Parts: sequence; C-alpha cells; structure tokens
Amino acid sequence: MENKSERIILGIDPGTTIMGFGLIRIVGKQMVFMQLNELQLKKYDDHYLKLKLIFERTIELIDTHNPDEIAIEAPFFGKNVQSMLKLGRAQGVAMAAGLSREIPITEYSPKKIKMAITGNGNASKEQVAKMLQSLLSLKELPKNLDSTDGLAAAVCHFYNSGKIEIGKSYTGWAAFVKDNEDRVK
Repeated sequence: MENKSERIILGIDPGTTIMGFGLIRIVGKQMVFMQLNELQLKKYDDHYLKLKLIFERTIELIDTHNPDEIAIEAPFFGKNVQSMLKLGRAQGVAMAAGLSREIPITEYSPKKIKMAITGNGNASKEQVAKMLQSLLSLKELPKNLDSTDGLAAAVCHFYNSGKIEIGKSYTGWAAFVKDNEDRVK
C-alpha cells in the first residue's frame, strides 16, 4: 500500500434495507471527516433492484469522491441463512463496484470495527457513533446509525493501515479470483 500524504477512504456498511457509507480524508496522520449518508432501500420489494441500486450508488460515490481505498463491513454470521445470503449479495455488489474501478478493498468484521473505534468488540451502535462523533468532531449524529457504521469501517481501515495483518484485501478481480479459486469451479 503506497503511503501518499493525502488519501480518501470510503467505508461501506452493506445492507438490503439501508446501505450506510462514510468518507474520510487522510492528511498526513490526521483524519478529516468528509461525509456520511445512507441509501434507503426499504421501499423496494425487488431484491435484484436493491442490488442494482447498491451497485449504482457505490459507483456514483467512487466517481464523485475518487477514494483511494474502500473498507467494507463483512456480514456477520447470525440470524438466518436467507438474511446472510442477502447481506452477502449486498456486500458483493458493493465490492464489485469498487473492483470495477480497481480500488483496493479491505473487509473487516463488525467486531474488529467496534474494537478499533471503541476498544470494545461488543460495543453498541450508539457507543460506536458517539466515539466517531468525538474523534471526528461531528456536530450531530444521524437518527439511523447505518451511516455511522459505514464511517466506522473507514476509520477502522485508517487505524489498521500500515499494520501487517488486516482484513482480506483484493486489488482487483484477478486477485479476488486467485484467492477464491474453490468458489469459481
């Protein structure tokens, strides 16, 4: 990873009801808050339409802000197989958007993100949001905390930059395929 004096990290919390995202600019060793927002998908019933919208919004964010890196929250194993599958697809199309623009992507587990932000891997969304508010001097927090989860992924990536062992990273399709040959057959 080249260490430019200034870079932009896009953090994404993929979801099929709400996709949260946040952007930070790194200047030297300082984080500067750029934006946080969310893509509302509740009103759409068609799962494939939701995936298309996630892909398009991610491409739009990339083309608007030109991030150097993308940090994405990995779906956690939980509730049921159907929701895991939907979350995995949402994450996949967001990753595909980044890969199509050849932006390096790193995945982080929710626990790792919470740990990086609060020092507690079991912190609540509210605790993470409050810590981000303090770290980045945010005037107010959004009412939905999906966007702060996206921002948290970006901040987690900044904290983990330069460390040897980070999440799974892919620099493009070739790297992803090479690393996942068992899935391709």
